[in-house]
Amino acid sequence: MLEIEIVGVGLLPDGLRAGEVRRLCELVLRDARVDSGHLAVEFVPARRIAQLNGEHRARHVPTDVLSFPIDGLAGGGGGPRELGDVVICPEHTRDVREAVIHGVLHLIGMDHETDDGEMLALQARLMAQAGT
Repeated sequence: MLEIEIVGVGLLPDGLRAGEVRRLCELVLRDARVDSGHLAVEFVPARRIAQLNGEHRARHVPTDVLSFPIDGLAGGGGGPRELGDVVICPEHTRDVREAVIHGVLHLIGMDHETDDGEMLALQARLMAQAGT
């Protein structure tokens, strides 16, 4: 069973609801054949994402999306898989829907900085599939 926690919905841009965020997460996970586990998507203000960016990437500026994978596709030992957290700052994000997909792709182990374009190609395909 998938458990998707959405935090900070008050920061979502007009027209975007928690149900759609959940649907986008499920789309990515289904495509990766992940059918169980927990992940959280949190929407935060610029100050908080700058703090996280500084702590984890030594970049003390706001960014659009950060991902913090935990178990990834490997899974944990016997218990529910903890996929990790996606943190999004809508104020610094051109397309929040794309940021959700991008963040979840990182949780399942993809990395556009080290692959040959596979992650961004999959991201574009999933965006089209989502109708965004």
